[in-house]
Amino acid sequence: MAPSAVQVGSNDVAHLPLKLDGKANGAATKHVENIQMEAQDKTQYVLKSYRCLIADLCQQFNMGHPGSAMGMAAIGVALWKYVMKYSPKNADFFNRDRFVLSNGHACLFQYCFLHLTGFKNMTFEQLTSYHSERWDSYCPGHPEIEHEGIEVTTGPLGQGIANAVGLAMATKHLGAVYNKPGYDMVNNMTWVTIGDACLQEGVGLEAIQMAGHWRLNNLCVIYDNNQITCDGSVDICNSAEDIDTKMRASGYNVLNVEEGNWNVEAIVKALITARATEDKPTFINIKTTIGFGSAKANDAGSHGAPFGKDEVANIKKNFGMDPNKHFEVPQDVYDYFREAVPRGQQLEKDWNALFAKYSSEYPDLAKDLQKQMKGELLDDWQKYIPTKDSLPTAPTPSRKSAGLCCNPLAENIRNFMVGTADLTPSVNMAWKNKIDFQHPDLRTASGPNGDYTGRYIHWGIREHAMASVSNGMAAFQKGCILPVTSSFFMFYSYCAAGVRMGALQSLQVIHIATHDSIGTGEDGPTHQPIELAALYRAMPNFLYIRPCDSEEACGAFMAAVAAKNTPSMISVARQNTVQYPQYSSREGVQKGAYVFTEEADADVTLIGVGAEMVFAVDAAKVLKEKHGVKARVVSFPCQRLFEQQPVEYKREVLQYRSKAPRVVIEAYSVNGWERYADAGYSMHSFGHSLPREYVYGRFDFDADKISDRVKTVVDDVRKEGIESLRGEFRDLNTSYPKDVFHSAFGESHVPA
Repeated sequence: MAPSAVQVGSNDVAHLPLKLDGKANGAATKHVENIQMEAQDKTQYVLKSYRCLIADLCQQFNMGHPGSAMGMAAIGVALWKYVMKYSPKNADFFNRDRFVLSNGHACLFQYCFLHLTGFKNMTFEQLTSYHSERWDSYCPGHPEIEHEGIEVTTGPLGQGIANAVGLAMATKHLGAVYNKPGYDMVNNMTWVTIGDACLQEGVGLEAIQMAGHWRLNNLCVIYDNNQITCDGSVDICNSAEDIDTKMRASGYNVLNVEEGNWNVEAIVKALITARATEDKPTFINIKTTIGFGSAKANDAGSHGAPFGKDEVANIKKNFGMDPNKHFEVPQDVYDYFREAVPRGQQLEKDWNALFAKYSSEYPDLAKDLQKQMKGELLDDWQKYIPTKDSLPTAPTPSRKSAGLCCNPLAENIRNFMVGTADLTPSVNMAWKNKIDFQHPDLRTASGPNGDYTGRYIHWGIREHAMASVSNGMAAFQKGCILPVTSSFFMFYSYCAAGVRMGALQSLQVIHIATHDSIGTGEDGPTHQPIELAALYRAMPNFLYIRPCDSEEACGAFMAAVAAKNTPSMISVARQNTVQYPQYSSREGVQKGAYVFTEEADADVTLIGVGAEMVFAVDAAKVLKEKHGVKARVVSFPCQRLFEQQPVEYKREVLQYRSKAPRVVIEAYSVNGWERYADAGYSMHSFGHSLPREYVYGRFDFDADKISDRVKTVVDDVRKEGIESLRGEFRDLNTSYPKDVFHSAFGESHVPA
């Protein structure tokens, strides 16, 4: 059937139930008139075939999420057939539109359209591997970044919308830096689909606020409004919200499509209006029906479970398809979409031709853009790391040490985009003459303060979005932008989901976590992290690095910048930390652990970490002077880097085969150190609100007390042999402040 020349915006479709806000209407009209639509009966046939395919794919292994994918069918046709700019034969085309499926459980929605439009890896065989036992399937249960055509890994709800904001930020920044009159080298759109759940997740709302504030008009949020979540209809938990008004108040152009189950033309018109909107992001509220076409339509039962063989057959009958045929994709359905291939190739050809002219007229900019496109830093970053002899020798807060390392990197290497969650005075990440990332017309109480070329980001009090949006920036093109976040370590508990998603996707983001110890002091136990290091040390593909002084901070940044496929966290202290220029080593940090002070025939190895290194060094002195015990000291800033070293090196540092015990000293929960030490001097409670010079003493972090406890371990080993400790990790800090336990448990729970 030949396509008819129905034009969206013409009299033929004047009845379309589309509401437009503000000046977007006029801007969109001329764009909409250029779209040539297929005949409606052909489009409806495609929608029916697609929905039957979704039902079959979920039924095959009796697993999956069919409901949203079926309900969003018309949205997918509008995007992949008509509106999105992409190249199926080159999924990495730099200036492609980015698409994010924030409601990642609807992954079949994306997989099917990748297949239908001709993405080379999404073969029919791969498509039918959804929920199979194949370990090499390109169709995991939620979209994953390493598969062609997938921009970011989505699954935990709200993460995808946050990632999409980061992708849109990257476009705005790169466009501001590189675009010139007649040369829009970076001008792609970011499209993100969300469901009701993403609008309830806090991270989603944080990210939505930021995009509205920055006026990211290259972002379009497509709301699959079916009013169903896992538990049932949304009104069981959310009934007093006017989402359109809320989005307008957040700075969005709001469009509505009432017949989202079938009216592709209306959705196309809304999407093109979004692309033409010049002053703000767009929110399109599209009414759909979950499980459309099934007996479980508009029912939570269609969300995360297949329909059953009989109902799949009924769905096909209802759609006029043969119930005895499975996984049927007629050739004319393929033909309907495959114009995307030559269209995408022409898009690439045109962009490459424009880039050739751009290179001739702006050779320096073109060279830098090519570098960023390849994921290369724009300068030799190592020359900006401070030399050892330029570092302070007097006690210095290690948060300041982190700034000494990061600021010259950020100032001189334009790949860096650095920000903080409302803690600029505390984190030391702002460099001289920085420009903020802001909409160029924004005026604050402080006056004009930035534009889209800016690389310092004020996240506001939005730690969760800070981490997750940064993942989106890092994913725009790996290595193109290197985001650096910063906040108090305690608040990285808010960030944990986003940080984890970055590690899972191998996205390079550097997180600066300051106020990382009980030495934070007066802010009290709410701000004194005890347990978080155990989480981040356990996280796969993640570097948690805790330097003890400025030299080690330099080593931490060197390790983090070099880790191209791994996010990192550099954990630093608010309080002064002793500088050890005679012992500390940036090279040692990059190996995870190293010998800080050596002692021949040592009776014990003390493991010092971060801000508590001073207690290891001082306890070693007291052990020798007071007890005649010889102690060597090892600095251990990063467990994962240490595990990457040859076994011979690890044996040399920790002396695994010696008869001397190993004791770790750190004011954190001890979990994880059992692998490296025989005993630990650590924390077993939350902290306390005291001036920082008193709080360590409150928990018996004192060189004399530590040395006394270590001496008991040494004596036991001398008497009974090292074997008496192995497998029996000892907690040496057993003097708990009584009132810490009174408030929670009562006297009977105070340890002896």
